[in-house]
Amino acid sequence: MNLTNEIEIVDLTLKINNTLIISDIHIGYEEYLNQQGYLLPITQYKDTIKRLEKIFEKTGKLKTIIINGDLKHEFGNISETEWRNTLNLIDFLLEKCEKIVLIKGNHDKILEPIAEKRNIEVVDSYKLNNILILHGDKIPKEINEEIIIIGHEHPSIGLQEDARIETFKCFLKGKWKDKQLIVMPSFNLVTEGSDILREEVLSPFLKQDLSEFEVFVIDRKVLKFGILKDLK
Repeated sequence: MNLTNEIEIVDLTLKINNTLIISDIHIGYEEYLNQQGYLLPITQYKDTIKRLEKIFEKTGKLKTIIINGDLKHEFGNISETEWRNTLNLIDFLLEKCEKIVLIKGNHDKILEPIAEKRNIEVVDSYKLNNILILHGDKIPKEINEEIIIIGHEHPSIGLQEDARIETFKCFLKGKWKDKQLIVMPSFNLVTEGSDILREEVLSPFLKQDLSEFEVFVIDRKVLKFGILKDLK
């Protein structure tokens, strides 16, 4: 499904011509949860590769893959699992494209040592024609592009039937000032993310009235759900 003439939703990613954008993978999140006392099987990396393989079957060979922040999860160090799985993921992605762009997210305090192993630059944002791609945890001083794509928020939507709420990852599309704003769901497959109907937003881009934002739910296929005020 297309969000604009040039921006297409492909599962949890966005495709713009021969460029693919992936946001908020959070490699090492399962290990972090285990350290907090939540005992989970470690399947995140394997599940991520499996889902990406299905995406690449649809996209074919790409020129550029952009990781829009939070490639890894831990703030203060790089765990052994993060070293191994993050480098393995980068190597896997390099087989599918000519170059990788790593945009720095709020969890990427020490991403550079990993990036240097594969000679990849870490940047604050990336411009693609009239599109600015950035993580979304802070607003730059100047934005000249017409379209902004962010991650960081991990949007999802909880649909309630009686006492039961089922949550789905989703894209959001709306306005920020006079710009078009697109918010990507996370590619962290351990959690669905933050319920945009019930939880406080994180990104400063979303500290506004979101009632007119369009919702695109990901559930095996892309489902256009209308606007937020109608879902509330």
